[in-house]
Amino acid sequence: MDRPPVQIITSAQNPRLRQTARLRDRSPRDEAQQFLIEGYRCVRRALEGGQPITELFICPELYQGVNEPQLVADCQARGARVFQLPPHLFGKLAYRDRPEGLLGVAPQRHLRLDDLPAGDPPFLVVAEAIEKPGNLGTMLRSADATGVDGLILCDRCTDLFNPNVVRASTGTLFSVPVAECTTAEALDWLRARHVRILAATPHAQTVFTETDMRGPLAIVVGSEQYGLSEGWLGAADAQVRIPMLGMADSLNVATATTLLLYEVARQRGFPSRRPQ
Repeated sequence: MDRPPVQIITSAQNPRLRQTARLRDRSPRDEAQQFLIEGYRCVRRALEGGQPITELFICPELYQGVNEPQLVADCQARGARVFQLPPHLFGKLAYRDRPEGLLGVAPQRHLRLDDLPAGDPPFLVVAEAIEKPGNLGTMLRSADATGVDGLILCDRCTDLFNPNVVRASTGTLFSVPVAECTTAEALDWLRARHVRILAATPHAQTVFTETDMRGPLAIVVGSEQYGLSEGWLGAADAQVRIPMLGMADSLNVATATTLLLYEVARQRGFPSRRPQ
């Protein structure tokens, strides 16, 4: 099947370029229900994860390797319109310090709790009011690495489709299912499925390595500044802490999440690969 030709954009006043540049900000993203995916690895993982890409902006002068043309062709084969830009115009779209010459536009996909896969036993992460996009992206990366079935984003403070979430996740946003809901909705859903709720808080008495994490489990972490809300702390089946031996009284939330998730994986025997 013949692919549509690549369209060349040479003017900063081009309407397609200007509309896409607006997606760097949250309000236009929410209005258009679209977001940006930049860089070879993120675009490739988006395709592998079944994320549609409707438009792809390219700048061959900025390519970092030899595999980019095949990725462009793969995007075209799945229906993406391709626009070629010179470096100075590509810079108006890019949000990376060192652009790689690839930037996709994709529709936002919003999952419900019932859309999350059912693990055997379930292994979930609940993130309440996470404030920093980089932390949320790193948590997705750790969730992917440890075989988490899905992430539940409660009472969100940061936009799941912020370009820095996509970047920090290194494309694992497209491999870890994420459902967005309120704390009350998440609690009701977890209780109905008899999933044990394990709340992480520096005020707990039990060290995280001393609790059983092998059954149906949801690890719950809170905001960087305030920690978990009383709603989660009161509803948790158990509370655990990560020992702090120095002056600091808490860890970065992404770092803490990584430690907790790897402890779950350790207790469950570190399967060689995630079940398909």
